[in-house]
Amino acid sequence: MWSNLPLFPARASSMAGHVDALYFALVAITAFFTILVSLLILFFAIRYRKERNPQATQIHGSTALELLWTGIPLGIVMIIFVWSSVIFFMQTRPPKGAMEVYAVGKQWMWKFQHTEGQREINQLHVPAGRDVRMIMTSQDVIHDFYVPAFRIKADVLPGRYTSTWFHATVPGRYHLFCAEYCGTQHSGMIGEVIVMDPADYDRWAAGAVDGSLASSGEKSFQQYGCSMCHRADAAGRGPNLVGLFGRPVLLDDGRTVTADESYVRESILNPGTKIASGFKNIMPTFEGQLSEEEVIGLVAYVKALGDGSANLPLPVSEPNSGTYPVAPKAEASAAKSDKTATPPPTKATPATKATPAAPAEKQ
Repeated sequence: MWSNLPLFPARASSMAGHVDALYFALVAITAFFTILVSLLILFFAIRYRKERNPQATQIHGSTALELLWTGIPLGIVMIIFVWSSVIFFMQTRPPKGAMEVYAVGKQWMWKFQHTEGQREINQLHVPAGRDVRMIMTSQDVIHDFYVPAFRIKADVLPGRYTSTWFHATVPGRYHLFCAEYCGTQHSGMIGEVIVMDPADYDRWAAGAVDGSLASSGEKSFQQYGCSMCHRADAAGRGPNLVGLFGRPVLLDDGRTVTADESYVRESILNPGTKIASGFKNIMPTFEGQLSEEEVIGLVAYVKALGDGSANLPLPVSEPNSGTYPVAPKAEASAAKSDKTATPPPTKATPATKATPAAPAEKQ
């Protein structure tokens, strides 16, 4: 019906009907009171014009009337509040078991990583009829993930994760926009969400990939020496990460937090912010040392350790060996310093023969 009117994009998600119903209700209420007030103004202007009422009549008010025009608007706005709150909580609480896709906003493009390992730029393939949770962060400035056909819009912030979800219902190609001004080429930061039949999506997802997102995170975990301290037993200097994700974590200051994606990310980049109870602040910061893709891989690996779908971390050294993990750039700087401080070995020269002492003069 509205296919030729850009103001009303297609409804292609389970949330679209709820948002449209609220929107049209607000439009209807606004139109009703606009017309009502306009007609009342016109009526009173004619009914009490100067020719019919040369002397103004003082009206001292009516308690019943005051209660009426206070109670009715209050009831209307409370209905709107409850209705919109229900939709808000529906949008911000993804169903359990939703497939997860990581998104990184960057001037001026979208990068997507599926947990199975597929990577995409400015295109997002998803199956119809399945819940999809987007876990998003920005590599530079504030962006906004907006798909009009799904009626979803969520801020994408640097330095933290935000999330939204959708349930696509109609296969097709749908516009993806950045709805937050993010620089001179903001209008060019567009993409598309490709909704496929489940069978077609399975064939697409079965394409050649280097491995799952968790497996790439496992490689980074071993490469950067994380398994030195985060062992699968109680002998490590750091917390055991097996089964950690999604559980409450007691901090050394007495607070309790949930080990979600944001907590894992913060613990990687700024480990001193939240110290787990019973452990020392010995982990180096990886802020500026890892790419967003590497951080996402590590987060996915920790999540996989939580549900038992990943290999346990293998220690690369004994816990009491005295060696601590070093962030990549710090490690390179240390190696450079050692190379500068230690002079290269020189070729040994044969020892000089000792000169015989001069004979002592006879006295």
